[in-house]
Amino acid sequence: MRIIYWSDFNCPNSYIGLVRLKRATDELDLDVEWEMKPFELYPTLFNKPTNSITTQNIIKYGITPEDAKAKIEETEKIALNDGLRINYKDIQLTSSRNAHRLVRYVQKKHSNLSQDLIFKIFEANFIDNKIIADIDTLVEIASSLGLDDIEIRNMLESDSYDFEVRVEEEEAMIMGVEAIPIYFLNISEEQLIVPGAFEKEDFKIALIDLMNGEIESKSYI
Repeated sequence: MRIIYWSDFNCPNSYIGLVRLKRATDELDLDVEWEMKPFELYPTLFNKPTNSITTQNIIKYGITPEDAKAKIEETEKIALNDGLRINYKDIQLTSSRNAHRLVRYVQKKHSNLSQDLIFKIFEANFIDNKIIADIDTLVEIASSLGLDDIEIRNMLESDSYDFEVRVEEEEAMIMGVEAIPIYFLNISEEQLIVPGAFEKEDFKIALIDLMNGEIESKSYI
């Protein structure tokens, strides 16, 4: 099975959804080839924190500070139900472009480590509240997986894979992707598109339907 998904490291639902989907594939003992594609939730952010996530949500969604705080707290509760003790309210919100560049590089050069890298970046952002735009942070994460520090630093300090990230974000726009996460589940010639962070059991149902060829009468969009 091949799973392609558009996601972002600043999107808590992307983190929650990926954890749920990974658990579903593990419980079904599926052999999966994963590929993450970039979709920057906040494309105008800088490499250093400027606004809190509360302020950013007020600006992005046009809601009150009280509603923004409640939205963040609700997200943390949802994550906790899945065993993820995220600290969303204290996230150091920065550009996710460098993280996406690193993922594209590792998926191409060290594909066997790419999903571990992705989970570690999510953890660094939402649990440890590290600055994921910072090259030192990304080098440290990559190094923890056994990747060469110099190799990764040289890549990140250049503009390598910036073009690829922009192309894949444009691809999402062309395909009509307006919200993340979104998952494209592929087996043989069949494909099922699943938008959003489904519950783990719902992901399992979708995967089973796909494997059994029972998707024609169902829609998850």
